[in-house]
Amino acid sequence: MKGAEAEARAGAHLASLGREIVARNYRIPGGEIDLITREGGTLVFTEVRQRRQIRYGSAAESVTPRKLALMHRAALTYLTRELGRDDLPCRLEVLTIDGPAETGPITVIPLDG
Repeated sequence: MKGAEAEARAGAHLASLGREIVARNYRIPGGEIDLITREGGTLVFTEVRQRRQIRYGSAAESVTPRKLALMHRAALTYLTRELGRDDLPCRLEVLTIDGPAETGPITVIPLDG
């Protein structure tokens, strides 16, 4: 599966920060959340992006406005469908790995709104 190594490393990294992994690869039609974690009382929805080479831009540059909109929709669906409400503390973020999935530097980018 493409991206599985990067997602596994991302999950291990977030767990090492003290987060509880709640769900992996939560899918809805047209969208997906790679990792859902809990940090204290806040749910965190994480998109994992990895680029082996920067020929076509960095991992962070690969996150499009459309992808952000789909992430937001999937997060809202998770809150309402799985938890029965949409007013819980939560946030979106992107975790990037530039270079090999196993060794490339990890950056966590919080998203506004």
